Amino acid sequence: MVIAGYILAALVGISLGLIGGGGSILTVPILVYLMGINPILATSYSLFIVGSTSMVGAINNYRKGFVNIKTALLFGLSSITTVFIIRKIILPAIPEILYSSTSFHITHNMATMVLFALLMLLASIAMIKSGKVPEYQSENSTPNSSHIIKLLFNGILIGMATGFLGAGGGFLVIPALVLMLKMPMKKAVGTSLLIIAFNSLIGFTGDLGHFSIDWKFLISITLIAIAGIFAGGLLAKKIDGEKLKKAFGWFVLVMGAYILIKEIFFATAGI
Repeated sequence: MVIAGYILAALVGISLGLIGGGGSILTVPILVYLMGINPILATSYSLFIVGSTSMVGAINNYRKGFVNIKTALLFGLSSITTVFIIRKIILPAIPEILYSSTSFHITHNMATMVLFALLMLLASIAMIKSGKVPEYQSENSTPNSSHIIKLLFNGILIGMATGFLGAGGGFLVIPALVLMLKMPMKKAVGTSLLIIAFNSLIGFTGDLGHFSIDWKFLISITLIAIAGIFAGGLLAKKIDGEKLKKAFGWFVLVMGAYILIKEIFFATAGI
Protein backbone atom coordinates (compact mmCIF):
# COMPACT_ATOMS: atom_id res chain seq x y z
CA MET A 1 0.00 0.00 0.00
CA VAL A 2 2.84 2.38 0.83
CA ILE A 3 4.49 1.69 -2.54
CA ALA A 4 1.18 2.47 -4.27
CA GLY A 5 1.07 5.71 -2.29
CA TYR A 6 4.46 6.78 -3.61
CA ILE A 7 3.43 5.92 -7.17
CA LEU A 8 0.25 8.00 -6.86
CA ALA A 9 2.30 10.84 -5.35
CA ALA A 10 4.07 11.02 -8.70
CA LEU A 11 0.63 11.20 -10.35
CA VAL A 12 -0.13 14.30 -8.28
CA GLY A 13 2.87 16.06 -9.79
CA ILE A 14 2.16 14.77 -13.30
CA SER A 15 -1.38 16.15 -13.15
CA LEU A 16 -0.14 19.54 -11.96
CA GLY A 17 2.36 19.61 -14.80
CA LEU A 18 -0.19 18.57 -17.43
CA ILE A 19 -3.33 20.54 -16.53
CA GLY A 20 -2.25 22.90 -13.72
CA GLY A 21 -4.51 21.37 -11.09
CA GLY A 22 -6.63 18.39 -10.13
CA GLY A 23 -3.83 16.17 -8.87
CA SER A 24 -3.52 17.98 -5.57
CA ILE A 25 -7.01 16.82 -4.64
CA LEU A 26 -5.65 13.25 -4.46
CA THR A 27 -2.92 14.08 -1.94
CA VAL A 28 -5.00 13.78 1.23
CA PRO A 29 -6.69 10.46 0.25
CA ILE A 30 -3.26 9.05 -0.68
CA LEU A 31 -1.83 10.04 2.70
CA VAL A 32 -4.84 8.80 4.69
CA TYR A 33 -5.75 5.53 2.98
CA LEU A 34 -2.40 4.37 1.61
CA MET A 35 0.10 5.91 4.02
CA GLY A 36 -1.98 5.62 7.22
CA ILE A 37 -1.69 9.31 8.14
CA ASN A 38 -4.27 10.92 10.43
CA PRO A 39 -6.69 12.99 8.25
CA ILE A 40 -6.01 16.31 10.01
CA LEU A 41 -2.24 15.81 9.83
CA ALA A 42 -2.69 14.69 6.21
CA THR A 43 -4.19 18.08 5.31
CA SER A 44 -1.07 19.71 6.75
CA TYR A 45 1.28 17.41 4.86
CA SER A 46 -0.76 18.03 1.73
CA LEU A 47 -0.19 21.78 2.05
CA PHE A 48 3.58 21.28 2.04
CA ILE A 49 3.59 18.70 -0.77
CA VAL A 50 1.20 20.61 -3.02
CA GLY A 51 2.80 23.97 -2.19
CA SER A 52 6.35 22.83 -2.88
CA THR A 53 5.41 20.99 -6.06
CA SER A 54 3.35 23.90 -7.37
CA MET A 55 6.16 26.36 -6.61
CA VAL A 56 8.60 24.33 -8.69
CA GLY A 57 6.06 24.24 -11.51
CA ALA A 58 5.41 27.98 -11.17
CA ILE A 59 9.13 28.80 -11.37
CA ASN A 60 9.45 26.65 -14.47
CA ASN A 61 6.48 28.43 -16.07
CA TYR A 62 7.78 31.86 -15.02
CA ARG A 63 11.00 31.24 -16.93
CA LYS A 64 8.85 30.64 -20.02
CA GLY A 65 6.84 33.83 -19.45
CA PHE A 66 3.66 31.97 -18.43
CA VAL A 67 3.07 33.58 -15.00
CA ASN A 68 1.30 36.86 -14.23
CA ILE A 69 2.78 37.91 -10.86
CA LYS A 70 0.38 40.84 -10.31
CA THR A 71 -2.70 38.68 -10.83
CA ALA A 72 -1.30 35.94 -8.54
CA LEU A 73 -0.72 38.49 -5.78
CA LEU A 74 -4.18 40.02 -6.23
CA PHE A 75 -5.86 36.61 -6.17
CA GLY A 76 -3.69 35.55 -3.26
CA LEU A 77 -4.45 38.64 -1.20
CA SER A 78 -7.71 37.17 0.09
CA SER A 79 -6.90 33.48 -0.27
CA ILE A 80 -3.63 33.55 1.66
CA THR A 81 -5.21 35.54 4.50
CA THR A 82 -8.11 33.08 4.65
CA VAL A 83 -5.83 30.04 4.65
CA PHE A 84 -3.55 31.36 7.39
CA ILE A 85 -6.44 32.32 9.71
CA ILE A 86 -8.07 28.91 9.27
CA ARG A 87 -4.87 26.91 9.86
CA LYS A 88 -3.49 29.05 12.69
CA ILE A 89 -6.65 29.93 14.63
CA ILE A 90 -9.82 28.15 13.54
CA LEU A 91 -8.64 24.59 12.89
CA PRO A 92 -6.89 24.07 16.26
CA ALA A 93 -10.08 25.26 18.03
CA ILE A 94 -12.32 22.63 16.40
CA PRO A 95 -13.11 19.80 18.88
CA GLU A 96 -12.33 16.19 17.98
CA ILE A 97 -15.94 15.07 18.60
CA LEU A 98 -18.37 17.26 16.66
CA TYR A 99 -21.52 15.24 17.42
CA SER A 100 -22.20 12.26 19.62
CA SER A 101 -25.21 10.03 20.30
CA THR A 102 -25.64 6.54 21.69
CA SER A 103 -25.34 5.01 18.23
CA PHE A 104 -23.32 7.42 16.13
CA HIS A 105 -20.38 9.79 16.41
CA ILE A 106 -19.20 12.47 14.04
CA THR A 107 -15.52 13.17 14.56
CA HIS A 108 -13.37 15.94 13.16
CA ASN A 109 -11.47 13.36 11.11
CA MET A 110 -14.67 11.93 9.64
CA ALA A 111 -16.07 15.37 8.80
CA THR A 112 -12.80 16.30 7.11
CA MET A 113 -12.86 13.26 4.83
CA VAL A 114 -16.57 13.65 4.01
CA LEU A 115 -16.08 17.31 3.07
CA PHE A 116 -13.01 16.33 1.09
CA ALA A 117 -15.02 13.71 -0.79
CA LEU A 118 -17.68 16.31 -1.63
CA LEU A 119 -14.95 18.63 -2.91
CA MET A 120 -13.62 15.77 -5.04
CA LEU A 121 -17.06 15.23 -6.53
CA LEU A 122 -17.35 18.95 -7.31
CA ALA A 123 -13.90 18.97 -8.90
CA SER A 124 -14.61 15.84 -10.92
CA ILE A 125 -17.86 17.24 -12.32
CA ALA A 126 -16.07 20.47 -13.26
CA MET A 127 -13.36 18.49 -15.08
CA ILE A 128 -15.76 16.10 -16.82
CA LYS A 129 -18.28 18.71 -17.98
CA SER A 130 -15.79 21.40 -18.96
CA GLY A 131 -16.15 22.25 -22.62
CA LYS A 132 -13.50 23.71 -24.81
CA VAL A 133 -12.13 26.67 -22.88
CA PRO A 134 -11.74 29.82 -25.03
CA GLU A 135 -8.12 30.27 -26.04
CA TYR A 136 -7.31 33.96 -25.75
CA GLN A 137 -4.15 35.29 -27.31
CA SER A 138 -3.73 38.17 -24.87
CA GLU A 139 -5.05 38.88 -21.41
CA ASN A 140 -6.91 41.78 -19.89
CA SER A 141 -3.90 43.23 -18.09
CA THR A 142 -5.92 45.92 -16.32
CA PRO A 143 -8.71 44.22 -14.32
CA ASN A 144 -11.61 46.54 -13.54
CA SER A 145 -13.26 46.86 -10.12
CA SER A 146 -15.75 44.09 -10.93
CA HIS A 147 -12.91 41.71 -11.81
CA ILE A 148 -11.05 42.61 -8.61
CA ILE A 149 -14.11 41.90 -6.44
CA LYS A 150 -14.67 38.56 -8.18
CA LEU A 151 -11.00 37.62 -7.83
CA LEU A 152 -11.03 38.47 -4.12
CA PHE A 153 -14.24 36.47 -3.60
CA ASN A 154 -12.84 33.49 -5.50
CA GLY A 155 -9.68 33.84 -3.43
CA ILE A 156 -11.71 33.44 -0.23
CA LEU A 157 -13.38 30.28 -1.59
CA ILE A 158 -10.02 28.83 -2.60
CA GLY A 159 -8.60 29.81 0.78
CA MET A 160 -11.38 27.94 2.58
CA ALA A 161 -10.83 24.79 0.51
CA THR A 162 -7.08 24.98 1.06
CA GLY A 163 -7.32 25.92 4.72
CA PHE A 164 -9.79 23.28 5.87
CA LEU A 165 -8.96 20.46 3.47
CA GLY A 166 -5.42 21.02 2.18
CA ALA A 167 -6.60 21.12 -1.45
CA GLY A 168 -4.99 23.40 -4.01
CA GLY A 169 -8.14 24.38 -5.87
CA GLY A 170 -6.59 24.71 -9.32
CA PHE A 171 -9.83 23.48 -10.92
CA LEU A 172 -11.46 26.70 -9.66
CA VAL A 173 -8.54 29.09 -10.18
CA ILE A 174 -7.90 28.39 -13.86
CA PRO A 175 -11.47 29.03 -15.13
CA ALA A 176 -11.56 32.27 -13.12
CA LEU A 177 -8.35 33.50 -14.73
CA VAL A 178 -9.37 32.49 -18.26
CA LEU A 179 -12.98 33.66 -18.25
CA MET A 180 -12.66 36.81 -16.15
CA LEU A 181 -9.30 38.13 -17.33
CA LYS A 182 -9.23 36.46 -20.78
CA MET A 183 -5.86 35.02 -19.83
CA PRO A 184 -4.26 32.59 -22.31
CA MET A 185 -4.51 29.01 -21.04
CA LYS A 186 -0.76 28.44 -20.68
CA LYS A 187 -0.41 31.59 -18.61
CA ALA A 188 -3.51 30.68 -16.56
CA VAL A 189 -1.94 27.30 -15.72
CA GLY A 190 1.36 28.90 -14.69
CA THR A 191 -0.33 31.63 -12.66
CA SER A 192 -2.59 29.05 -11.02
CA LEU A 193 0.46 27.09 -9.86
CA LEU A 194 1.91 30.20 -8.21
CA ILE A 195 -1.40 30.96 -6.47
CA ILE A 196 -1.66 27.37 -5.22
CA ALA A 197 1.96 27.51 -4.01
CA PHE A 198 1.36 30.75 -2.08
CA ASN A 199 -1.81 29.43 -0.46
CA SER A 200 -0.45 26.02 0.46
CA LEU A 201 2.94 27.07 1.83
CA ILE A 202 1.53 29.97 3.86
CA GLY A 203 -1.13 27.60 5.19
CA PHE A 204 1.57 25.13 6.20
CA THR A 205 3.39 27.81 8.19
CA GLY A 206 0.18 28.27 10.15
CA ASP A 207 0.42 24.61 11.18
CA LEU A 208 3.93 24.83 12.59
CA GLY A 209 3.76 24.23 16.31
CA HIS A 210 0.42 22.41 16.09
CA PHE A 211 1.71 19.12 14.67
CA SER A 212 4.74 16.88 15.01
CA ILE A 213 6.12 16.73 11.46
CA ASP A 214 7.91 13.66 10.07
CA TRP A 215 10.22 15.69 7.84
CA LYS A 216 12.02 12.69 6.33
CA PHE A 217 8.77 11.18 5.09
CA LEU A 218 7.33 14.54 4.02
CA ILE A 219 10.37 15.57 2.00
CA SER A 220 10.70 12.15 0.33
CA ILE A 221 7.11 12.14 -0.94
CA THR A 222 7.40 15.79 -1.96
CA LEU A 223 10.46 15.06 -4.09
CA ILE A 224 8.54 12.29 -5.86
CA ALA A 225 5.67 14.69 -6.60
CA ILE A 226 8.17 17.30 -7.87
CA ALA A 227 9.67 14.72 -10.22
CA GLY A 228 6.14 14.08 -11.44
CA ILE A 229 5.55 17.72 -12.33
CA PHE A 230 8.61 17.71 -14.61
CA ALA A 231 7.32 14.53 -16.25
CA GLY A 232 3.93 16.16 -16.65
CA GLY A 233 5.49 19.17 -18.32
CA LEU A 234 7.12 16.93 -20.91
CA LEU A 235 3.95 14.91 -21.49
CA ALA A 236 1.94 18.12 -21.96
CA LYS A 237 3.67 18.55 -25.33
CA LYS A 238 2.32 15.20 -26.56
CA ILE A 239 -1.04 14.68 -24.82
CA ASP A 240 -4.37 16.47 -25.35
CA GLY A 241 -4.93 18.19 -22.01
CA GLU A 242 -8.73 18.38 -22.41
CA LYS A 243 -9.12 14.64 -23.00
CA LEU A 244 -6.81 13.91 -20.08
CA LYS A 245 -8.77 16.25 -17.81
CA LYS A 246 -12.03 14.41 -18.50
CA ALA A 247 -10.44 11.00 -17.91
CA PHE A 248 -8.85 12.25 -14.71
CA GLY A 249 -12.21 13.71 -13.70
CA TRP A 250 -13.85 10.28 -13.87
CA PHE A 251 -11.06 8.85 -11.72
CA VAL A 252 -11.56 11.57 -9.11
CA LEU A 253 -15.34 10.98 -9.21
CA VAL A 254 -14.91 7.29 -8.39
CA MET A 255 -12.45 8.11 -5.59
CA GLY A 256 -14.79 10.72 -4.10
CA ALA A 257 -17.73 8.31 -4.16
CA TYR A 258 -15.62 5.62 -2.49
CA ILE A 259 -14.57 7.97 0.31
CA LEU A 260 -18.20 9.02 0.94
CA ILE A 261 -19.34 5.40 1.12
CA LYS A 262 -16.45 4.42 3.36
CA GLU A 263 -16.75 7.32 5.78
CA ILE A 264 -20.56 7.46 6.04
CA PHE A 265 -21.97 4.01 5.29
CA PHE A 266 -19.17 1.95 6.80
CA ALA A 267 -19.00 4.20 9.88
CA THR A 268 -22.77 3.94 10.38
CA ALA A 269 -22.63 0.18 9.95
CA GLY A 270 -19.72 -0.04 12.36
CA ILE A 271 -17.43 -1.60 9.76
